[in-house]
Amino acid sequence: MGEAHGLRASGRCLLSAAELDPAVATALRSGLFIPAHPLALTAERLLDEERQCGLTRYYLDAGVGGLAVGVHTTQFAIREHGMFERVLELAARTAREHVASGCRRPVLVAGVTGEREQALEEARIARAVGFDLALVSLAALARASDDERIAHCEAVGEVLPVFGFYLQVAVGGFVLGSGFWRRLAELPCTAAIKVAPFDRRLTLDVVEGVAASSRADEVALYTGNDDHIVRDLLATHEPRFVGGLLGHWAVWTESALALFEEARLVARSGEPPTADLLARADAVTECNAALFDRENAYAGCIAGVNEVLRRGGLLGGAWCLDPDEALSPGQASEIDRVCAAYPGLTR
Repeated sequence: MGEAHGLRASGRCLLSAAELDPAVATALRSGLFIPAHPLALTAERLLDEERQCGLTRYYLDAGVGGLAVGVHTTQFAIREHGMFERVLELAARTAREHVASGCRRPVLVAGVTGEREQALEEARIARAVGFDLALVSLAALARASDDERIAHCEAVGEVLPVFGFYLQVAVGGFVLGSGFWRRLAELPCTAAIKVAPFDRRLTLDVVEGVAASSRADEVALYTGNDDHIVRDLLATHEPRFVGGLLGHWAVWTESALALFEEARLVARSGEPPTADLLARADAVTECNAALFDRENAYAGCIAGVNEVLRRGGLLGGAWCLDPDEALSPGQASEIDRVCAAYPGLTR
């Protein structure tokens, strides 16, 4: 995947949304391991550019298929702190350096938020620095109609190809029926959908909606269900989940990538998963509950990710842009517990 892929030193992507580079489309449909990229801060809560780039290199060296930047794990507040463009620039520049060293080209996904004007501006910034797709959050359109939401995605899709996103209700999402997902899949600009409602019935609504569209073979499904990661990858429904875009994969990346590849091999073989694999699938969910602070309604989810990275020397601290956003009481002990209980999953 070279310059035709849109990642150039000039930073300008010349491809229209409906003209997603075939190499990117093929990679997405084959299934990618995409961590949601955290934010590296100094103790003064300023952007730590050296550690930010080091973190990107950590993921690329681990062999990930892509990176999602400007998403929840990156902290949405980077926008109000004037960091959005710079954080995306650093990721794209580090990816270019990675490719120049002879390594595989990662697919770059930018989180795009807000109402129409903000979303379009963020998509333009992402395109300008060399990102491939826009992960479109609909949280700001809670009161909108499905027609308005589809028009919103279509407008963003004129700037960058769209990575749809079903966000769980607990953190600002809302219920969207299978009809919405069918319509979204029909848009030529839609390349993939991240499914993260943390609900089996709502997850199947997306599967059914995409299956009913004329583009079921073109739109790639990615799990974002942190409570069901491995089991989503093993599910036999059609269309299947081919990959994942997850904050959980921002930590313990080496072991998570190995498990991802194992689950994909099993899914492709048609053989039933072993009891051991299913046990590890459930252990991943348990680890995620500690990491994302499920006990406290996910209040410490970003701090939990940052804490694990701090322990590994990848971040200077678990700091968040909001000084009040920190580990919940008992969360560090829970992270200790799952690390001790599941060393094979937490390295």
